[in-house]
Amino acid sequence: MSPMPALIATVALTGLTTTLTAAPALAADPTPMAAQQQQRGPSSAEVRATYDRMDALSRSVFWASEQQADPTDAVAGVKLAQALRELGRYDQAAEAAQATLNMKPTDLDALLELGRAHIARGQAFYGVAPLEKARDLAPRDWRAYSLLGVAYEQVRRFDDARAAWNQALVLSPNNPDVLTNAATAALTQGDAPGAETLLRRAAAQPTASAKVRQNLALALGLQGKMGEAEQILRRELPPEQAEQNLRWLRARATPGATPTTASAQAPAPTATTDTARTWNSLQGG
Repeated sequence: MSPMPALIATVALTGLTTTLTAAPALAADPTPMAAQQQQRGPSSAEVRATYDRMDALSRSVFWASEQQADPTDAVAGVKLAQALRELGRYDQAAEAAQATLNMKPTDLDALLELGRAHIARGQAFYGVAPLEKARDLAPRDWRAYSLLGVAYEQVRRFDDARAAWNQALVLSPNNPDVLTNAATAALTQGDAPGAETLLRRAAAQPTASAKVRQNLALALGLQGKMGEAEQILRRELPPEQAEQNLRWLRARATPGATPTTASAQAPAPTATTDTARTWNSLQGG
């Protein structure tokens, strides 16, 4: 799938040997805690919670050492995969998630994270099977359906994608993450008005994030509704980032027009999310 504008915030290891051998390189960080993991075994819950609040690079170092201390630690494997995905290391993220599943084939979070990694690397076809397995293991969990919608959309199974998102919304009505994923798919197909409708529903929810509102601004701007788009962007972004995104929108928007798929997919000039490629920071858990 072609890259989405950087406003989009919905997606996101080359062999197991590569993953494990790459960990020491990542662990070049001089943090004493990271250096001691292999000697002392898994860290305490308090230490883990502290690292969980850090940036993606720090988390990747920490969780790699935790996984090395105990290769059967599914939590460490999943969190390592998540951090690597956020860093844009999509192949390594898929490897880390798969390594966890090799140890625990029915771990729900690992199945979901493997699906996210394959979607983020633009290979959603390989994410469908683990996500369908996650759906079958936890049929009341909306996250599997939401992510399946993204994967199905990427492989052009559009009817299946809509059905998956509809089921996710049955399980979690008006969930802003599900609505944002569906809206992003609409944008990739050039349907900015449809995306706007979904994103307005998402933005109206109390749990809606700033990224949802930024996506709404994108959908509005691509239709030439620059007044409202500018108001949102200036509330949600620092001035220089708001200006960059507004310039990008003005260059593509025609009042009253629906943008083409190509224009909706063209990259914006600034990175306002942690995604350098499509679907990196997937909504849907």
